[in-house]
Order: sequence, then C-alpha cells, then structure tokens
Amino acid sequence: MTLPPSLADLETRAIEALAALPEPFRAAAGQVAIRVEDLAPEEWLRDLGIEDPFELTGLYDGIPLTQKSVLDQPQSPDTIWLFRRAILDEWVARGDIALNDLVAHVLVHELAHHFGWSDDDIGRIDRWWE
Repeated sequence: MTLPPSLADLETRAIEALAALPEPFRAAAGQVAIRVEDLAPEEWLRDLGIEDPFELTGLYDGIPLTQKSVLDQPQSPDTIWLFRRAILDEWVARGDIALNDLVAHVLVHELAHHFGWSDDDIGRIDRWWE
C-alpha cells in the first residue's frame, strides 16, 4: 500500500516547480510564500461562494504586482495556498497527468494572479496539457 503525498511532499513539489520557472519569473515568484493545507478553510470557501472544498485546488492571497504601489504597506507576504486533498482528488479523477505536472499547473495558475498574466501568458509558461 502506498500512502498519499503529505503536506510537506506537496510543498516540495511546488518549490521544485517554482525553481523550474523561466527567468525572469523565477526570481519574482520566489518572493511569494507557498503554503500547503489539506483543504481551504470554510470561511474562505464561503467568501468565494464555493460549497465543495474539493473544487478549490489553490488560492492566491496578496496584491497583484500590476496593482501594487510603493505606498502599500504589506500586512503579510503574498501567499499561494495549495490544497493537498483537492489536488490529489483532481489528480486521481483525471488519471492522465503526473502529480508534479498538476501541482506545477495549479502553482502557475496562482502565480498568474500575482503577476497579472493573461491566459496567453499562462499558456506560454505552463504547457501542461501537451
């Protein structure tokens, strides 16, 4: 019997995906904290209008670079939250993608919020469907 990846395992995969980003994104993305939890807190789900916690695989919490001002006083670091059980659930349901690729995909999608990337920008960086 094989145990599912732990929170720490998923965080390691996310950090590896971050390190594989092309420059100049890698350095800027390294300024974003990565946190892994089993599922999103109920309060966040309620605020987002999401009933099923397995529908949310990741969340960006911060001010996008396209909206930041030198006058902004950060209350906390920009953070990407990855939700392990939701990611594992999607990975099993898909059955056609490596877990590392799915984690990288979720990470890049959340980084898109940080950088203010368009869908075309995401597509140039994250070619996970190929």
